[in-house]
Amino acid sequence: MRNIVLQLHLVVALAAGAFLTVFAVTGSIMAFEPELDRLLHARVAYVTPRGSPKTLAELGAAASTALPGERVTGFLLAAAPNLSYQVLFRGRGVYVDQYTGGVLGVREAGPDFLARVHQLHLRLLIQNRADTGKTIMTWAGVALLVLLLTGVYLWWPLKRATIRARSGRRFWFDLHNVTGIFSFVFLLAIAVTGIVIGFDDRIVPIIYKATRSAPRVMYARVPPFELKPSGRPIGPDRAVAIARAALPGAVPISVNVPSPTGAYAISARYPEDLTPGGRSRVLVDQYTGAVLIAEGSRTAPAGSRLITLNRAVHTGDVLGMPSKVVMSLASLAVVVQLVSGLLLWWRRRSPAREAR
Repeated sequence: MRNIVLQLHLVVALAAGAFLTVFAVTGSIMAFEPELDRLLHARVAYVTPRGSPKTLAELGAAASTALPGERVTGFLLAAAPNLSYQVLFRGRGVYVDQYTGGVLGVREAGPDFLARVHQLHLRLLIQNRADTGKTIMTWAGVALLVLLLTGVYLWWPLKRATIRARSGRRFWFDLHNVTGIFSFVFLLAIAVTGIVIGFDDRIVPIIYKATRSAPRVMYARVPPFELKPSGRPIGPDRAVAIARAALPGAVPISVNVPSPTGAYAISARYPEDLTPGGRSRVLVDQYTGAVLIAEGSRTAPAGSRLITLNRAVHTGDVLGMPSKVVMSLASLAVVVQLVSGLLLWWRRRSPAREAR
């Protein structure tokens, strides 16, 4: 039985190793995606707090001077007083100082480094209707789960938890065992939550059924409100004020400026929310100011809260910066496992190397 498990462990590692390496490296980067994004755009991402922010209407007008003729499609509000706002246009964004109204810079259209890393992690940069890349990476997550379970089975009889040798095959053997056992719990969490995300079209309905709940806004298709233009729109500032009143205590973080027949969509975040993007949303009629939908993470269905928790565990957001560091290091542990395992396999194939 042990030999069968060993062969399964080896075959799965060799078959999925390249994809798991991509998973591991990109995952370790994505754990700090918001922080790295601000670092890469430090010149325009930070501002000096001074008084109260200007209105969104004023900031939209200021940003339009950088992209004349373009229609404002949304706003990204700062998560902290020293971070700048972004005014969104079709495919581009303009960083603005919300206190002075000054234009700080333009974020051009097209994916940047972090966006490519994100898509490489999710779907190997493969964009097609079948979503082939996502399927491959999801099954790579299944392969990781198989490696973890078979690895524990193989480790259990010896229970090596220290590195005794300094070189040679024994060193790589000990390193493989130590890295694997100390990262096991975290990698198991990454694998399981990643599989849930990858197979969300199948697993999410099961989650709602198991929790006897139903999706409302965040994990359901938002009803396509077709509004009839009637009078003057209320404007983004009034829409945000209405959203604040609809979800007391939630801080708006983004505003989608609708077309003439659409509704304002405001995303918000409570202080205790586990993800930077929050999981609360309000839809507001742009003509009457009526709240069409309001769902906060505090009152979301049990299934929605479980899905949110699953994603927060996977990304490391669940405990803030400490868990991000742990999950990033755990992701890199996969690379150590693959390299050490490959070297052990290669040396085992060569009697001359084995004798060293």
